[in-house]
Amino acid sequence: MLRLTDIKLPLNHDESALSEAILAKLGIAADQLTEISVFKRGYDARNNKDIQLIYTVDVAVNNEAILLEKFDRDPQVRVTPDMTYKFVAQAPENMNNRPVVVGLGPCGIFAALILAQMGYKPIVLERGKAVRERTKDTFGFWRKQPLNPESNVQFGEGGAGTFSDGKLYSQVKDRKHYGRKVLKEFVDAGAPEEILYVSKPHIGTFKLVSMVEKMRQQIIDLGGEIRFSTRVEKLDMDGTDGELSVKGLHLNDGGYLACKQVILALGHSARDTFENLYEQGVYIEAKPFSIGFRIEHEQSMIDQCRFGDNAGNPILGAADYKLVHHCKNGRTVYSFCMCPGGTVVAAASEPGRVVTNGMSQYSRHERNANSAIVVGITPEEDYPGHPLAGIALQRSLEELAYKAGGENYNAPGQLIGDFLAGKPSSELGEVTPSYTPGVTLTDLSKVVPDYVTAAIREAIPAFDRQIKGFAKAEGTLTGVETRTSSPVCIKRGKDYQSINVKGLFPAGEGAGYAGGIWSAGIDGIRVAEALAEVFDNA
Repeated sequence: MLRLTDIKLPLNHDESALSEAILAKLGIAADQLTEISVFKRGYDARNNKDIQLIYTVDVAVNNEAILLEKFDRDPQVRVTPDMTYKFVAQAPENMNNRPVVVGLGPCGIFAALILAQMGYKPIVLERGKAVRERTKDTFGFWRKQPLNPESNVQFGEGGAGTFSDGKLYSQVKDRKHYGRKVLKEFVDAGAPEEILYVSKPHIGTFKLVSMVEKMRQQIIDLGGEIRFSTRVEKLDMDGTDGELSVKGLHLNDGGYLACKQVILALGHSARDTFENLYEQGVYIEAKPFSIGFRIEHEQSMIDQCRFGDNAGNPILGAADYKLVHHCKNGRTVYSFCMCPGGTVVAAASEPGRVVTNGMSQYSRHERNANSAIVVGITPEEDYPGHPLAGIALQRSLEELAYKAGGENYNAPGQLIGDFLAGKPSSELGEVTPSYTPGVTLTDLSKVVPDYVTAAIREAIPAFDRQIKGFAKAEGTLTGVETRTSSPVCIKRGKDYQSINVKGLFPAGEGAGYAGGIWSAGIDGIRVAEALAEVFDNA
């Protein structure tokens, strides 16, 4: 087959327009075109009065060799690449050891799934609960029931991505097409087939729940084992400093699991585990992350700004945005985890702290658009001196947010206009914040460092020049957003093993190697392959 790229058509084109454009591009008659498959469909909305769809298609033709010669110098006509996933190894028939995966978020799920598909029968340890039980605990917390520190937005089957917009795109380089494997496994588990071809695929929380269950069952059917409510308390290691190797795991129930190879697929909020690993000598260093607030506007305003008269078109759906501003004080402010037609959610995992995040359902039909507006920070400038200092900073800001919200898990909030003017808010405007348990109006400058306040106050009017109404006085801000990414990196070498502990494979977002569902799944595949290639069955 041939792959044709950059085929542009009007938003509301006729059904026959795509095939006609292919025929025109190749200069062939209709009877020479035998099959069309859309590989990717995006859109260009820079001119919202003339939005164009952009297609990448795979086509079967009768005269492929002749056309390849004809378009030899045209980068938009090439042979369709083989994107079939190929396993790198197969487990030995007699398994003396079984690999262990710690964490059942996106990275852990795909690491375990690939190992299971290769016959390695992994043992998976998840500190939280199964996804449906976890969902009950999480929704209960949002309805003002007690926080369960082991079952919430951050901890439990499916990971933090379960309560998100379910975005399946990233800037990660994917030359081996692992991302395609991730998407196909999701479709097999019940995701809409459109995620295979739309340019910005997403799933949403409710669909993710049932998908995670089906993927778990596949791991079990292939001989894997899942243990919920099981937390790793300590590594058991052989050797001396600099030449350590994994021997086993001490568990929270007092049990011990002998193992030689462990994939450490922690989430970015596994703070107690980071602390334990550091105390045991696993090499960890601080890494940059970002802090700020959630901002909410009416989704209809965002749609109108981005799509104009085309707002509401079902192909376009709810509009998103991506914004960046470089401030005079040297800081960078940007939008993060934008959730069209979604809600702001309570994402705390520790008592006495408030954290915000964003979530959407597949329909994206909620009234508000929300996004994190965050400021990049670095260990060198903002939390120097210790590999875990970023965790301490996160906790201190979350405690300030808890107190400002009323010490009942309400989040502190403020109208955009009041925030820009430097005065506390006393009543809501036309944009009702979606965060539950609730929002307490206050002065958000009290819950973040001054440089964050200054940078965001400069950035919001700048963003308004790109999206008219972004600085609208009655929009709302909710705090505090601290879990944008892991504040640490568990360093690994080219073999994907810890640089100082043999048999330990740090992976995914918590270890500092992914950001979001898709990239975490890809990293899980990479690390599973790396483990399989050096599997110790002795």
